[in-house]
Amino acid sequence: MSMMDDQSEGDFQKEEEPASPDPSTPQQHTDPASPTVAMTPEPQPVARGDQTLPRELEYQDGREFGIGTLVFGKLRGFSWWPGRIVSWWMSGRSRAADGTRWVMWFGDSKFSVVCVEKLMLLSSFSAAFHQPTYNKQPMYRRAIYEALQVASTRAGRPLPSCDAGEEGEGQGMELQIRQMIEWAKTGFLPSGPQGLDPPEEERNPYKDGYSEMWAEPEAAYTPPPAKKPRKNSVEKPKFREVIDEGTRERLIHEIRNKTKNIEDICISCGSLNVSLEHPLFMGAMCQSCKNCFLECAYQYDDDGYQSYCTICCGGREVLMCGNSNCCRCFCVECVDLLVGVGSAAAAIKEDPWNCFMCGPCHTHGLLRRRDDWPGRLQVFFANNHEQDFEPTKLFPPVAAEKRQPIRVLSLFDGIATGLLVLRDLGIQIERYVASEVCEDSITVGIVRHEGRVMYVGDIRNVTRKHIQEWGPFDLVIGGSPCNDLSIVNPARKGLFEGTGRLFFEFYRLLHEARPKPGDERPFFWLFENVVAMGVSDKRDISRFLECNPVMIDAKEVSAAHRARYFWGNLPGMGRPLTAMVNDRLDLQNCLEHGRTARFEKLRTITTRSNSVKQGKDQHFPVYMDNKEDVLWCTEMERVFGFPVHYTDVSNMSRLARQRLLGRSWSVPVIRHLFAPLKEYFACK
Repeated sequence: MSMMDDQSEGDFQKEEEPASPDPSTPQQHTDPASPTVAMTPEPQPVARGDQTLPRELEYQDGREFGIGTLVFGKLRGFSWWPGRIVSWWMSGRSRAADGTRWVMWFGDSKFSVVCVEKLMLLSSFSAAFHQPTYNKQPMYRRAIYEALQVASTRAGRPLPSCDAGEEGEGQGMELQIRQMIEWAKTGFLPSGPQGLDPPEEERNPYKDGYSEMWAEPEAAYTPPPAKKPRKNSVEKPKFREVIDEGTRERLIHEIRNKTKNIEDICISCGSLNVSLEHPLFMGAMCQSCKNCFLECAYQYDDDGYQSYCTICCGGREVLMCGNSNCCRCFCVECVDLLVGVGSAAAAIKEDPWNCFMCGPCHTHGLLRRRDDWPGRLQVFFANNHEQDFEPTKLFPPVAAEKRQPIRVLSLFDGIATGLLVLRDLGIQIERYVASEVCEDSITVGIVRHEGRVMYVGDIRNVTRKHIQEWGPFDLVIGGSPCNDLSIVNPARKGLFEGTGRLFFEFYRLLHEARPKPGDERPFFWLFENVVAMGVSDKRDISRFLECNPVMIDAKEVSAAHRARYFWGNLPGMGRPLTAMVNDRLDLQNCLEHGRTARFEKLRTITTRSNSVKQGKDQHFPVYMDNKEDVLWCTEMERVFGFPVHYTDVSNMSRLARQRLLGRSWSVPVIRHLFAPLKEYFACK
C-alpha cells in the first residue's frame, strides 16, 4: 500500500499532483519547495520497445552541463533545487531539445526538462542555497543532503549514510550535514569545483554507467496459475513425521473397542500427552500438533487448496474437496484410519467428493465434526496475549453454500497488492474500491487488473455519503504514509501532524464502513504501518483502533527484511508466519540467469535509490561479469513477491518502479494474512 517509506510530507503531496498542476485544484496542498510539481513541459513519451541503444552523445549544443554534472535548477515558484544532469534514457521519455537538459532532482529522484539558463553548477552553492527553505522543508533538507553526499564522494570526502535507525545517530548525522554545508559554502576545498566533476562512466552512460536501465530480460508478465482439478491425489511434503503410526493405529483400535476415549488422545499423531481439544473434530491435540496446526492450517498451495491435511497438518498423499467454495485437504492416512479402511479409495472414485467439513453428515466412522467448530477455530487462533483491550469480535466461518463474493475498500491502495493477493487466493471479488493519488500506482492497477479497480481519488475527499453509496464493504484495508512516524526520519512530525495524521482518515472511514448495530455479517479490517515508530505513536494508534498490533517480518517468507506492524481483526493474525514451497527465501532465487547474489537477504527496500545497497560499505547486491550490479526491476518484483514485470507500465524508469515497490506490501505476508478469508467468502 501507499506507505511512502522514507518520504516527507512534501514528497507525499507531490506524488499526488500531476506534472503541471492546476492552481485552482483544491484536492492537495502543494509543497512550495518541491520542484517536481511544476515541471517544464515534457516531450511526448516514446515506447520503450521502440527504442534502440543511442550511439551519439547527448547535449552537444556547446552549452556545458553534460551528463553527470551536479547542478542547481530553478523552476518557477520554487527555490533553487539540487539535481544531476542525466540522459533522456534514464527518464524513460524522449530527448531534450537543444538548450535544455534532463535533470533528476535530489530528494525524490523525479525528472524535469530545464533550460540551461535556469541551471547553475553545484559549486555555486553559496549563491543557490536557501537557508529559510532548508529550515522549513524536510524534502529540501533531504535533497541538500543527497547532493552533498554525491559531492563528498567525488571529492574524496565521504559522508555517513542517512539510513541510521538510532535517534542518537540521527543527531550526529545532523551535525555532519551542517559541517558539509559549511564545506560547500567555502568552495568544496581542498579540491574545489574540479573535484565535483562526474567520473567517466557517468559522462558516457552508453558504455557502462546506466546499463541496468535497459538490460532487463524480456520475460513476459504471466497471470496467476489456474486452479488444479478439484479432486486429485498429489504428493506434498510431509511437515513432520507422526510420532509412532503404530501407536496411533493401536489407540484407534482401542477406541473402536470402547476401551479408550477419543478425547484422551491426539487424533493428529496418537500422543497421550494432550493439552487441548482439536478445534474441528472430536478428539484431543498435543502441544506439538497444536504448533503445527497454527503454522499450517492456513497455508495454501498455488492450486488454492490447503498444503496439508485438515486433521493432522501432515500427509504424503491428500484428497482435495470437490466443493468449489472449499479448499480443504485430507490425507489418505487419516481418512483410512479414522473413517475406515478403503474410505480414501472410495473418495477418489466419488466425483465430486465433498469433504468431511462440507457434507451434511457430521459423523464418518470415528471422525466426528464438532457442531461448534467455527467458534472453536476462531478461539484457537485468537491472540489474547495483550490484556490492554478487549478481544476483537470473532466471526464464525460461513457455510460453503452461503458464501458470497467479497467487497473491499482499499485506502492508500498503492499498486493494488490487496487485489492481487485476493485474486491469487481464488476469492471472488464483487467490488474493489480504492483510494489512491499517485498516478503511477493507479496506472499499474488499471493495467494489471484490467479495470477491476474503482479509483475514488484522495482519501480526504471521501465522505460518509460515498461510503453508503459504494458499500456495504466486507473488508477495509490500508497503510497510511509512515514518513512522519518513522524514527529513521529525524524531522518526523508524529501522528498528529504532517502525513502522520492521515491515519485518522483511515480511522474515520473504517468507522463509517462498519456494519450497523444488528448487522452480524462478517466484517474485517487491516491497518499497517512501520515498526520503527515512536512508542507514543504506536500506543495512540492502538488506542484508536482498540487492539494491539502483531509484528510480521517478510524475511521469513521472502528475500528481504520488511518488519511491519499490522492491526486488525483478520482470523489467525497472530499465527506463525510460514514460508510456502514457491516463496523465494533468498536473493539468489530472485535473480536472472548469469547473475550471482552477494547477500542472502536484502535489507528493507524503500523508495530511496540507494536502499538496495547493502552493508556499511554500501555494496550493490549482485555480481555480473565480475562487476557489482544494481538489482534489476524484475528481480526486485520477485523479492516483493509480485509477478515479473508487474510494474512495467507507462515506460516508467527503474527508479520510478522502485518507488512503487518501496511503498508496497510484501505479497507473501498479505497472502498469509488474507488466507483465512477463504472460510468466509466465495472462491473460484
